[in-house]
Amino acid sequence: MSVIIHHTFLPADDPDKSLAFYRDALGFEVRNDVGYGGMRWITVGPPDQPQTSIVLYPPGADPAITDAERRTIAELMAKGTYASIVLGASDLEDTFERLRAGGAEVVQEPLDQPYGVRDCAFRDPAGNMVRINQLT
Repeated sequence: MSVIIHHTFLPADDPDKSLAFYRDALGFEVRNDVGYGGMRWITVGPPDQPQTSIVLYPPGADPAITDAERRTIAELMAKGTYASIVLGASDLEDTFERLRAGGAEVVQEPLDQPYGVRDCAFRDPAGNMVRINQLT
């Protein structure tokens, strides 16, 4: 049996800014860009991993979410504590410099962690924490 990560979801309250971060700064390809009811879902992913995608979705799109829950989600996103993802890069320093030069919000410069990983961290335009590990 083989199980892979096929899709993961990250909230995106400004699709154009998120697209600029994931496509233009990180180099992901756009796999789908769908609008419905005034909202927009964008699927992106690494060009060499067509089976793995990130869906950038409107955070309040679920009709089962209450207005109070939508407000809570917006507050958590504004704090940068609602969602996160960990990516891997073959050249962490180059990736870091490319994102910083593109205006991404730096949370942590490349650092050797005590648990054996070298990584850096950014916030994407929606406030999601994006950690990037050096691949070995």
